[in-house]
Amino acid sequence: KLCEGILNILEKDTKTSCQVACLEALRILSRDKKVLVPVTTKRNMQILIRLAKLDAVEDPLARVSEFPVIVEALKCLCNIIFNSAVAQKLSLELNLAAKLCNLLEKCKDQQLVDDIKCFDLRLLFLLSLLHTDIRSQLRQELQGVQVLTQALESSLSVRWTEEYKAAADLDRPPLSLQETDCAIEALKALFNVTLDSWNVHSKNESHQFRYMAAILRHCLLTTGPTEDKTEELH
Repeated sequence: KLCEGILNILEKDTKTSCQVACLEALRILSRDKKVLVPVTTKRNMQILIRLAKLDAVEDPLARVSEFPVIVEALKCLCNIIFNSAVAQKLSLELNLAAKLCNLLEKCKDQQLVDDIKCFDLRLLFLLSLLHTDIRSQLRQELQGVQVLTQALESSLSVRWTEEYKAAADLDRPPLSLQETDCAIEALKALFNVTLDSWNVHSKNESHQFRYMAAILRHCLLTTGPTEDKTEELH
């Protein structure tokens, strides 16, 4: 009942601070699988998708003041999808992976969006891990390899000297914690999406995998903010 009450408030047009507080409470409650059973419905998923700006017609990142709401809504979706098989099935019906790829594309060249990007990538990782149909959709329909590789390239700030050769910038500072976390989430999602890709058929796929291999090599030469984070990245 508490979760339903929170979602009823979130369905209304309330202040940003109220939305963030409600989403934080829902995020904590959504760690409990028993609590999720009555609230994992299409309507409630759509409320969270709207708050995460995943169905926005206009620019979803136009207002920086709304970024905390987007991040908390994505965190809630991560918990709910991880803990609920019903939510995983609804994600396919609601075309959640396509919406996440669209938001990820919007994050390119934007300031202050690392948290949004990170939890978008984490959600794509969870969907590709837990639902084989979504994994296939990402690979075949949504150009998931390209989208995720570009997200990884952006997180690592790769500079190119040749088509498949990244600049070896040995003097560059370590990645920030947010950049490292984004790169790690992109790598995890890429692993899932490319898991069955041992047989490359087209010229475009060949290019995509050579491009990805060059970025992965660059990743191995990159350091994170701590030794533990560098190890996790590698």
